[in-house]
Formats: sequence, structure tokens, C-alpha cells
Amino acid sequence: MGYLFALIASLLFGLNGSTTKVVIEAGISPAQLTFIRVTVIAVMAGIVLLVSNRAAFRIDRRQILVMAVLGIAGVALIQWFYAIAISLLPVGIALMLEYGGVLLVALAARFIFKERVKARIWVAIGAVLVGMAVVAQVWASTLNALGVLAGILAAICLAVYFLIGERQVQSTSALAVSFWSMLFASAFWLVFSGWWNIQPAVLGRQTSLGGNLADLSFPLWSVLLWNGVLGSFAPYLLSYLALGRLKATAAGIVSSSEVIFAFLFAFLWLGEMLDLVQAVGAAIVLVGIVLAQTSRADKVIDLDLASQDLTGPKVSLTS
Repeated sequence: MGYLFALIASLLFGLNGSTTKVVIEAGISPAQLTFIRVTVIAVMAGIVLLVSNRAAFRIDRRQILVMAVLGIAGVALIQWFYAIAISLLPVGIALMLEYGGVLLVALAARFIFKERVKARIWVAIGAVLVGMAVVAQVWASTLNALGVLAGILAAICLAVYFLIGERQVQSTSALAVSFWSMLFASAFWLVFSGWWNIQPAVLGRQTSLGGNLADLSFPLWSVLLWNGVLGSFAPYLLSYLALGRLKATAAGIVSSSEVIFAFLFAFLWLGEMLDLVQAVGAAIVLVGIVLAQTSRADKVIDLDLASQDLTGPKVSLTS
């Protein structure tokens, strides 16, 4: 069941990359979408905690400060940078760039926190750097430079997210960390997202799913609802359930399939394709990611976008 939960979570996260791109192309800015996503997750996590663990709402001043840093640097900004990257790059490539943050976490563990890191990290670094260079085709500059920069910044934020988050989860539950980090992320974007510029009429407008699904259209509010509930909260919850049944390393390796799902759905849905050389580069990056995730001794380096995306430590991110 643990592997099944982790796999379904990765599938939903991978699918949500294409959903995010459709929403942005419909007229919702990356900052506005990020505000909507983190707010939905904070509300739903808060409801679950209200029923199951009310003690999680009581934290001290030091924890509040740490959660604020985690929420802004590790959640609010990472989802924003990822949304920008997705708007300018193919979905799979944007997610792959963000996954580069796994390397930064391992390097910080080795040189800042003096943890024992296995020698395979150096192979992982080489594989990811070479693979990304091939995917980006740096010799031809075929990718949008701003999109690549946004993906790299998302990777840096991802590293911050893990370095702070995986230590916080030791003193409280993953769902509590998710709630507090999302709450501060929501408060940040409440001020800076420009959500008030969203016209109510826009939310009711029929939105084409684009690409190979261009003939299908739904009200924009329903696509946003999918993005927040089934594309964000549900996969995070499944990730937590998986971590309760699997070792962290095993869950992390399964979560790497998110990149594969992102490429697959972007191809089937949006018609985004890689040429043969880029496909080889993507495969090299995936090998590097798996090696990096298993390089820290008895530590967790698992991802989510948006992805993390990102609602808490030790889970798959997105986007």
C-alpha cells in the first residue's frame, strides 16, 4: 500500500504540471495561482488537524519564526518560480530543473551540517549537470533563458525547504508543518500576488484544456479547484500515508517517477515533446536524482513543486 500511495501521489503531481500550465495560459498569473494553491492546502490541512490533532495549532515563538521562513522561502517562492518556469518551458523540463535542488541538499548536508554522505553524490552531481545541459541543449540555446533561471531558483528554494523542513518534522507532525508553512505562504501571497485583480467573470469563463484536448473546455474555477484539491492537497496526503509505510529512501525513489509522469502527461495532453538527444539527457538526470536521493546516510531527500510544488518535509514536491 505504501508503494501504491507514493506512486499515485507522483502521478497526480505529474498531471498537475499540465493543469498549472493551462491555468496560467487562461490568464491567472503565477503569483495568483500560487496564492490560490497554498490557501486551499492550508485550509484543508487546517480542517484535518481540527478534527484529528488540535494540539498542532499551539506552537512557540521560535517555531513560528522557523515556519515563517519555511513558508516564504521554501513554499511561497518555490511554487512561484516553478509556475514561471512552467509558463516558459515544457512542463517536464521545468520540473527536472527544480529537482536539481536535491543535489544542493546533499551538498549542504556534507559541507554545512557535516553529515556522512556517500561517494555516489559526486556521480549524481555529474549526471544531473550533464543531463540538464543536454536537455537544455546549451550549445544551441533552444530554451527560454528566463524559464531556465526560474527553474534554477526553484531548485535553490527546494533545498531551503528540505534543510529546514526535515528538521521541523522531527518535533511535530508532517501535516502540522504543512499547515503552518502553507499558512505563512498564503499570508505572503495575500499581499504580493495581486489576487484582487482577478475578475469574477474570468473564473466562470470556459477554458480550453489546450493541446490534444483543445476541444474540451471547463469553467476556469473548476480547473482551479482540481489544481488545489486533487493536484495539491490529495497527493501531499498520499505522500504522508506512503511515508508511514515505507522507508524514506524507498518513498523518495518512487517519487522520482513524478518527472516521468510530468513528461508523459505533457506529451499526451499538451503535445510537448523532447527530441532524442533531450530524451537521453532526461534519462541521465533521472539516474542522477535517484543516486542523490540515496546518498545521504539515514536521511531523507524526497520531493514534491508547486512541486512541489511544497507542503511539508519528506514528501514529493511540485509543482
